[in-house]
Amino acid sequence: MNWEKLTSLDQLEAIRKESIERPVLIFKHSTRCSISRMVLERLERNWDVQEMDSHVKPYFLDLISYRQISNQIATLFEVEHESPQILIIRDGASVYDRSHMAIDYQQIRSTVKN
Repeated sequence: MNWEKLTSLDQLEAIRKESIERPVLIFKHSTRCSISRMVLERLERNWDVQEMDSHVKPYFLDLISYRQISNQIATLFEVEHESPQILIIRDGASVYDRSHMAIDYQQIRSTVKN
């Protein structure tokens, strides 16, 4: 996957604007959690770069290092904080929010392509 690292609060407003042009995916990852690592590896293994990169821009958040950004995501996109967690942002709002084993590549694919 071609992750864009999410490391600043300023990026959140840019993501909102960007999501008007095409969906944006945010993956919130805990470096201290084995489930988060497993979900990340499964997602990366299934990700089809040629197909998906034209439909969605993926952002990666290390929520241990950037907890303030994670908290702001919860507030801004009106979702409960979880980890691991995937959000798909479209037209400035979260249209898909899953965590743990509910994170499913086929559902993500379907959501971003519709």
